[in-house]
Amino acid sequence: MPAAGQALPATEAAAPLFRPLALGGLILPNRLAVAPMTRVSAGEDGHATERMTRYYERFARGGFGMVVTEGLYTDQEYSQGYRFQPGLSDDGQAESWRPVVRGVRAHGALAVAQLMHAGAISQGNRFREGTVGPSAVQPKGRQMAFYYGRDSYPVPSAMTDGQIADAIAGFGAAAARAVGMAGFDGIEIHGANGYLLDQFLTEGTNAREDRWGGDTRRRVGLILEVLKEVRGRIGAAVPVGVRISQGKVNDFFHKWRNGEADAEAVFGSLADAGVNHIHVTEFEAWRPAFSDTGPTLVHLARKHAPRAVIIANGSLHDAGRAVLALEDGADIVALGRGALANPDLPGRLAARSPLREFDPAILGPIADIKDRELSL
Repeated sequence: MPAAGQALPATEAAAPLFRPLALGGLILPNRLAVAPMTRVSAGEDGHATERMTRYYERFARGGFGMVVTEGLYTDQEYSQGYRFQPGLSDDGQAESWRPVVRGVRAHGALAVAQLMHAGAISQGNRFREGTVGPSAVQPKGRQMAFYYGRDSYPVPSAMTDGQIADAIAGFGAAAARAVGMAGFDGIEIHGANGYLLDQFLTEGTNAREDRWGGDTRRRVGLILEVLKEVRGRIGAAVPVGVRISQGKVNDFFHKWRNGEADAEAVFGSLADAGVNHIHVTEFEAWRPAFSDTGPTLVHLARKHAPRAVIIANGSLHDAGRAVLALEDGADIVALGRGALANPDLPGRLAARSPLREFDPAILGPIADIKDRELSL
């Protein structure tokens, strides 16, 4: 493998994936990132562990230019989503991330902390009984067994103005700890996949009639307030992004009701707010966003946020498909299952080595970090 920070010798076809890229004032050595993946491998106290340090470092050692953490809960009220989920809700948790960040940065990759509030689909919170969300609407689907869940989701309590303010402040405080104590290079706000911020964005889960409800531009308001709070706590020099999706972990095939008009409202609002990156995730990112034809969600993000760095995620581990995502408007390709099977995927692409097939057993029966993963 090349030394840390060196450019990897790419084949001509995959060469676009190995071009450096500026993110804020930082430089990524290539366009390949590790997507956030919940691995429920922290201590009960939410501290990152030595096993997690080895897990994350192997991706950077394998050549990925950026590593985004799993979602980290932000406060000690209602944000925690899963048992053994890591957090950034106090100084001890933040300090436990220092070895992880050092391990990632030692190999020339950027370390980005993803901040998450589970809201109504929390299934393992040690701080509070019950759940909260924008409205008292029972979430679809059932809790996820591979994250220690069971049964249906309970009906959440509709959040008060005070609880919303506390959640916003929690994101800001967690971001400050991530940068100031743990040493992360950047922040990603989790506004996707059915968690709290996405619950406010989604018409079926947000029936509010106050400033947080209404049309799409009003429902995106909580994401914008969190973005403003985080930026205010960590300053302009640290890149801050937002992850956006249509589908949810509990509502896989959800689509935005107003199609491209909603895409314009969401991505345009984020662009106007000065977001550094938008992380678009779909199950298959190359598919049309709303029907059998038409633009992808990645393409629409690029169209309506022309100055933001666009990250594409969704079954893009094939090099040809990843390059097409760049041509469609993405700046970075983030890999989940492909990275789990191939923590050295950038090096394999550069060396023209075959990729390993993803084994679903990695995520079962519990989706924690397995010994055999650490040996790959």
